[in-house]
Parts: sequence; structure tokens; C-alpha cells
Amino acid sequence: MSFKIIGQSTPRTDNTGKVTGEARYTSDVLLPGTLWAKTLRSPFSHARIKGIDISRALKAPGVRAVLTGDDVRGILYGRRYRDISVLAQDRVRFMGERVAAVAAETLEQAENALEFIQIDYEELPTVFDPESALQEGAPLIHPDVASYKGLPKPLDHPTNRFVHDVFTRGDVEAGFALADLIVDNTFTVPRVHQSFLEPHCCLVWIDDKDRVQMWSPNKVPHGLKESMSQAFGIPREKIRVNPVAIGGDFGGKGAPIDEPICYLLALRSGRPVKMVMEYREEFFAGAPRHAAIMKLKTGVARDGTIVAHQMDAYLDAGAYGGFRPGAIVGGIAHAGGCYRAEHARIAVSRVYTNNLPGGQMRAPGEPQGFFAAESHMDCVARKVGMDPYEFRMKNLMEEGDITLTGGHYQAIKAKETLKAAANAAGYSTSKGKYIGRGIAMGYRGPGGGTTSLKVELGADGSITIHTSFFEQGTGTYTTLRQIVAEEFGCAPDVIQIKTLDTDAGVSSDTGLGGSRGTRVASGAAFQAARAAKEQALGLAETMLGWTKSDTVLSGKKIVNRKTKKQQPWGELLAQAGRSITGESVNKDDDHSPVTAFAAQVAEVAVDPETGEVTLRRLTTVHDTGVIMNPVGHQGQIDGGVVQGIGYGLIEYLPVQDGRVEVANFGEYKIPTVKDIPALKTVIVSSGEGVGPYKVKGIGENPISPVAPAIANAIEDAVGVRIKDLPITAEKVYAALRLQVKG
Repeated sequence: MSFKIIGQSTPRTDNTGKVTGEARYTSDVLLPGTLWAKTLRSPFSHARIKGIDISRALKAPGVRAVLTGDDVRGILYGRRYRDISVLAQDRVRFMGERVAAVAAETLEQAENALEFIQIDYEELPTVFDPESALQEGAPLIHPDVASYKGLPKPLDHPTNRFVHDVFTRGDVEAGFALADLIVDNTFTVPRVHQSFLEPHCCLVWIDDKDRVQMWSPNKVPHGLKESMSQAFGIPREKIRVNPVAIGGDFGGKGAPIDEPICYLLALRSGRPVKMVMEYREEFFAGAPRHAAIMKLKTGVARDGTIVAHQMDAYLDAGAYGGFRPGAIVGGIAHAGGCYRAEHARIAVSRVYTNNLPGGQMRAPGEPQGFFAAESHMDCVARKVGMDPYEFRMKNLMEEGDITLTGGHYQAIKAKETLKAAANAAGYSTSKGKYIGRGIAMGYRGPGGGTTSLKVELGADGSITIHTSFFEQGTGTYTTLRQIVAEEFGCAPDVIQIKTLDTDAGVSSDTGLGGSRGTRVASGAAFQAARAAKEQALGLAETMLGWTKSDTVLSGKKIVNRKTKKQQPWGELLAQAGRSITGESVNKDDDHSPVTAFAAQVAEVAVDPETGEVTLRRLTTVHDTGVIMNPVGHQGQIDGGVVQGIGYGLIEYLPVQDGRVEVANFGEYKIPTVKDIPALKTVIVSSGEGVGPYKVKGIGENPISPVAPAIANAIEDAVGVRIKDLPITAEKVYAALRLQVKG
């Protein structure tokens, strides 16, 4: 396909407002009479609440409302799976859980009032890792779990394991019996915070028509509306989520956090209520990427063919599971590997513990799963005496293969992507002492969903896209403008974007996330633009007598190709006294027919005296469809790679016996420019994709292979295998000393 606008690097639509300060964030919204809210949090990981005395807090200066668990009894919320207490009811389940809430005239008054609340606790037994939580006699975190709404599968009895998915192929035990060599490993990964610049915040007001008005940086506004409706029994038409800019997301802003509390405080006080989490609260009570334990076992024949593969993954859900849509973290099963095996068993458990809740972060489940799977594949290759590259080339999926979890894709480019990565990185070239190279793979199809979108042509010649997407930083607005500009033959910067609230004619929208934005929204924008264009040509036929088949729309004009006459369509609309609106509801929620593979090669240098790892370069190769905006596409790749470097070498949220041990970015480290090596990107174009432009997602694929590629490179350099993230100098040094002693 040949395009004029699609495929051209286009500046981000939202950049100007962010730089000038014109972008309107939730923190910028302050209604007359707004109260400020704060919450009192539990100092215990698991305890019974024996009593709460709020009498002094109610009399504190400026206080207008106080809530406790007694005020929210029976109310649970979440993203379809509803297990989250608005405030702790009878017991607290993690250190940092909200126990009481105060609304006052000023933030200082709200904070001061918390000190007057007296709570009598009785500590209960705790459990802090998912395997221990599954043992007989472990404390039961949610005795009522079997009755929770949205539970993925019915439970026969209360258990800490509320999700248990098993995918099987053949007979895995029979497969292991046929193997000439069996390799097993256990890998662990920590919690990682999304580290968005804007913390969670919200403003809730019940207006004079008894409608719930909400401002929140939630990337799924219709999902937020639905969650609030289900939790409180409010008719959906009585809730409106108003558009705001989102100050960073990375998956972490799809679930309600403080909105339920602010709603109840607004209901009680009769005033708008605002809450902004402090960043220390983000760290000890947010919803970070899940910690996990993954056990892998692979059987191979003498020639290196995988005959059996097994993975048991245990995700630490923490105290609540509703911060994930539908409770399931499907990516970790998907990351069981992109290899062929006649016999396989992939099992994933999501388990309650007394830690802070786990939530959603870029490519949920996949960074954990691919770290384990791709590290393990290197171990298997070395055990069987094969180069890790050759081992992968022998066993990678090919066209017609089905994934280990039953997924079927067309135009599989796994081997082509891996070969391109090895060539681009000089994988087989000579290297110095203590320098290593490691390969890792990943793959992901774009998520599905439903999006409603309108394209309006105004009598003044304006072109406006009406969308309910809140731009969260991925450049979706820019892509929408490019699509409409392509259809209308105009420059993207003449097209306006109007962000709709949840009242504005859109009954439902899946929102952003899961690499679904371009897949689903591109189809909607294309269809809406075509519909608007068809109406404009029809108007020219009616008013000018130009046959539709002879006319085209070119920028702001309609052109008769036979007579070469031109007419501004804005003038036609002005004469007709109306505008034109093309509308589309694009429902594309089936399993993606295509997937995108990624292959990465990390080159490291390791200091054997200190264990220090220097990432010298990283090559990332991506199997793509049509690239809508090359500069945006590369930005997503670079951003994902940098986050992957953080996951592999630097980042973790330390939790000891339920206590989060960092409180700010001085203690929680993320990569800086000094941590970023030379990055090289290679594109393998497959010509396949989804939607009218044959696109593939890029937002999440770049992050997952980075950590295992680094781990594999470290073993190549100095012969030690690190199986838990992040890979610090201390861990490498300890492994090297153990190697010497052994």
C-alpha cells in the first residue's frame, strides 16, 4: 500500500500543551468549595480491627466528614473482579491499607485530623510469599473469596489461590520420559513500580442534579464509570467521567484507587472532594507489577529438540486482586515460551498474600514470564551443548505452529527476527575477555476491544476528531490525526482533537492499554473518516450535480476529476446550514490473527573483581506491520528497552515482611541517561497486520526480552547464572565467589 501521511514521522499532538502548561491535569481542576481528603493507613500487615474512635477527629478544625469501614460495609470494587474494600472492614490485609478517611477544608487540616483517630488492632498471622500461602494451615486472606463478583472461575472452597489456569498439550510426563536430558530451574522477580510522574489523584463532585462528576487520570474512563456503578448501585447515566490529561501511566492507571472514597466523602459532606496520593503512598500502597516465582522444566532429545516443557508460575497478588482487569494476568502464561513442544503444561496461579496489592504494568505478566523462559532456554542450550542461538533456531515456532497455550497466528516471523538480531549485533564475532552476548525472544499480539469515534466536518472548514480516549502518552491522538489526514488528503496539524466525557454519545469504550490503541482506534478512525467523506461527496452530488464516482475530497476542497472544478466543502456545508459527522463503533475484540516477534541481543562487560555489569550495547529487532508514525514507533521501542534495562539491572520495590522499604525516588532507583548504552533498532517488515492499515502493536514488545538477554550475556561473559532480578553487582560478585569455591 502507498500512503502520503501514514508512515511519515509526525510530531506528537500532545507535546505543545505539556510544554506550555495548557494541558489540563486532574491536579489542575479545583471546584468552588472543594474539600481535601486523606486516609489513615494500617501499620500492620494483617490484623483484626477491634474498635475505631473517630469522635475527636469529627471535632477537629475544618473537618467536614469522616469515614470508617462501618460506613462501607459490604461494598467491594475492582476491574470486573470485585474484592477491594473501600476502607478496611473488620480486618486489614496489608501494611498501608486504608482504614479511615477524612475530608477537611484544607489538606493540612485533613492530615492533622488523622492523628485524632484511635484504632485498636489485634494482630493476626501473616503470609508473605505465594508458595507459603498455598500451604496447609496458611492464614486465609479472604475467607469470603468464593462469593466475590467477577471471580474468573468458581471455587469449591475458600483458598488464597483465586486464579489457577492450566494449559496442556499432549502428555507432559510421557514427554519427560522420552527426553534424553531434563533441565529445571526456578526464577524469581520482584515488584516494580510504574514510576509515572503524576501520582494517583481524583476529584469527585455530586452536582445539583445528583450526578456523580469525576475527574481522574484513568485511561479506561468507561471502565471507571462501570466500576463505580457496580460497586455503589449508581445508574450509569448518573456518572460522568470528565476528560483530563494523564501524567504517565505504563499500565498503572486503569483501576479505581481513591475515587470510591472521594465519592462517599462527597456524598456525606455535600461538597466536591479531592485526593492526591503522596509518592510515598504510591510506593507502599499503589499497585505495582507483580512479584513472581516461576519454576520451569524442559526435556530435550540428544539433538536439542524440545520434547516436553513445563512452567509453574506463582504470582504474588498481594492483599487484593481487583486492580487487574478480570483478575487474570494472562501474559505470564503466554510467556511460557515461543517454542515448539509436543508435550507441554503451562500453569499460572495468582495468590493472595499480606503484601501490597499487585496491579497492571507494561506487558502485564510478560516481563516476568519471558525473563524466566528465555533465561531457562539458555540454560537448556548450554546443558545440551548447543549455542543458544542455534538451539533457538532449531526450536522456535514456525508458520502453522500453535503456541504452548493454544494460540494460533499467521505470518509467524520468529526465526527471521532472531536471525536479523544475531546479524545486526555481530553475535558470533570475536569479543574480549569478560565480555558476553546474550539473546532473548518475545512475542505479543495486539489486544482487542471496542472503540467509538466520530469525525466531524464543520461549515468553517474545520475537521475534528471526537474520541473518548484520554491521551496517556503513547501518541494515540497523533495516530488518529494521521489516519484522518490520509483519508482527507490534508496535513495532520489542521485536524483538531476533542476529548469526550463519558456522556458524549459513546456508550462504551475499552480504553487504552494492551497495545490495542492502534489496532482498535485505527479501524474506528478509518471507518469514521470514510463515512464523513462519503457524506461530503453525497452533498456535492446533491448541491452541485457532481457524480460521486467523478469526485474526490482533497484537503479542504471537493474536486471534480472530469471537469477539474473545485469547491471548498466548507462552503457547501455553510450553504446547507449544517455540519457532517461520520461515526464508527469498531468492535475488534477477537484473538489477534497476527503477532509481533521481538529478538534482542545484549552485550555486557563484567568486572570479575567487583561483579559490576556494564551494558555496552543492546540490539532490538522487531517484526512489524505498517508503521504509522516512525518517530513515535521508535520512541515506544526506546522507552520499552529503557524500562527493560531498569527491570533487569536496577529497579525493585523492596518488601520485607509486608513493609515496603522505600519512600521516594532517592531510594527507588530508575535508569538515567548514564545507564543507557548504545541502542540499535532493526525492523523486519512482514507485510501482515490487523485493521485497515495492517498494523502490529509496538508498545509492549520491547520491554520483555531485555532482562533475560542481559542475564544470558552475563553467563556468556563470566559463567554465572543469576536467576533473580534485578541483577546487581552484589549478586554477580557472590555468584563468582561461589564459583571459585566450587
